[in-house]
Amino acid sequence: MKVVDKARNSLPFLRANATIIERPDRLVRATVAALPYGNGLLAGVAASVARYPHAPAVVAAGEQVTYRELWRGSTALASELAKRELTSESRIGVLCRNSPWFVHALLGGALLGADIVLLNTSFGPAQLQDTIDAEGIDLVLHDDEFAQALGGTPAISVSRIRKIATQGSGRATLPRPQRHSRLVVLTSGTTGRPKGASRPSDGAAADGVGALLGSIPLRARDTIVVPAPFFHAWGLASLLIGLGLSETIVTAPHFDPAGVLGLVDTHRADALILVPTMLQRICSLPPRELARFRTWSLRVIAASGSAIPGPLVTEVLDRFGPILYNVYGSTEVAAATIAGPRDLRAAPTTAGRRATGVRVAVLDPAGSPAGAGETGRVFVGNAARFDGYTGGGGKESVDGLLSTGDLGHFDGRGLLFVDGREDDMIVSGGENVYPTEVEHLLNDHPDIEEAVVIGVEDPTFGRALKAVVVAKDGRSLDPEDLKAYVAERLARYKVPRQFAFLDELPRTATGKVLRRQLA
Repeated sequence: MKVVDKARNSLPFLRANATIIERPDRLVRATVAALPYGNGLLAGVAASVARYPHAPAVVAAGEQVTYRELWRGSTALASELAKRELTSESRIGVLCRNSPWFVHALLGGALLGADIVLLNTSFGPAQLQDTIDAEGIDLVLHDDEFAQALGGTPAISVSRIRKIATQGSGRATLPRPQRHSRLVVLTSGTTGRPKGASRPSDGAAADGVGALLGSIPLRARDTIVVPAPFFHAWGLASLLIGLGLSETIVTAPHFDPAGVLGLVDTHRADALILVPTMLQRICSLPPRELARFRTWSLRVIAASGSAIPGPLVTEVLDRFGPILYNVYGSTEVAAATIAGPRDLRAAPTTAGRRATGVRVAVLDPAGSPAGAGETGRVFVGNAARFDGYTGGGGKESVDGLLSTGDLGHFDGRGLLFVDGREDDMIVSGGENVYPTEVEHLLNDHPDIEEAVVIGVEDPTFGRALKAVVVAKDGRSLDPEDLKAYVAERLARYKVPRQFAFLDELPRTATGKVLRRQLA
């Protein structure tokens, strides 16, 4: 049965890799090149190198590397790491913004067989050092700008990596790694120290790619623009898909909404892969600015990392056409459900349908499947799930399914809706309130750009709802009018008792709202 499931999960990847006209020798070379590396990150890149050696692999900030240059440069870096006595038992940190050098660092560590910890570039020096110590990192590959923040940690800068990759390219040789690297992605860290979520880079990673390609029509040799940070699970998944499909991955070290559209225009991109806050900033550009860019080449806009407000979904579909895909999942469970254009048009707030090869269940308090429309805890079974936290522990498991920490429900069409986080549920005056429902309503208000609802202490009700609102274009909003707006559409106990107004919401680097800061 496992063999049958494995074959079924591989079909989307094989279908995406097929081209109408393909030289037979390319496929043979790709298969032979991948064989020594099994089925995973290195196998996918090795196949792409053999298949399209001169094709651009990664393009960013005026720099470009072909697949052959990427492989040879990464091999040279791995050889240098081995000279420094790093082995498959070592742990290497990568502290780079999106660039060809991030990919060199990732592949260099993988070619050595070392574990690779992807560090968040927004960390301050204290949090960075704390994470390095907690994760037991032996050496950090980093952008030059982070040199001082690393203190005395053994490190190699991008300036040095560039020299190693270019001067050693074509000469370095390395035996096949004795083990597959483990990729450690840090959780968003909205509270306390981020946890390291460890996942394999072997065939399980390929299963995760297959789950995405089963619903999102990416194809071999596409050009994809990826502003989502590579150190984040969604950006990393997009990078792995691109490398495995011999795509040209266009990115940038810093996000700029007009700049991203410029990349789509210049490169005639087939896909744009980002997080919802980036999508919101793009759509917030003045209409005249948006009209400057040619985006007709796009077949896919794929977003993940946090919920997309319903009005933004509708705006994207209206503006760019039926090409939006919303991926729901987490660092721990990988992709769970995917909402395509048709489902998003019918239900803009849906998280979508089960991804290929993924089990999703909504369980009631007794652990039984909840009925249609009944809110319960969301559990996911995915071959690409994480192996546990590097500091120990993991997610609650039921019948092989991992808890996402979310509450949600399926409707009669099989669409999943996420009602909120388990720990975000607010008990106010004895009534259970899920903030997401109130947020969706406020986000539909014509004068509201974005709204978040949290619980705060209240002497009468124990906990009360507080709405934190960002107004559109500096428009003036009256709290009493907003209370009346909610009261007309929802139960009285769901009306926020407090309103606060901000110019923008505090977020992590990957776009998640820092709710506890708002309290």
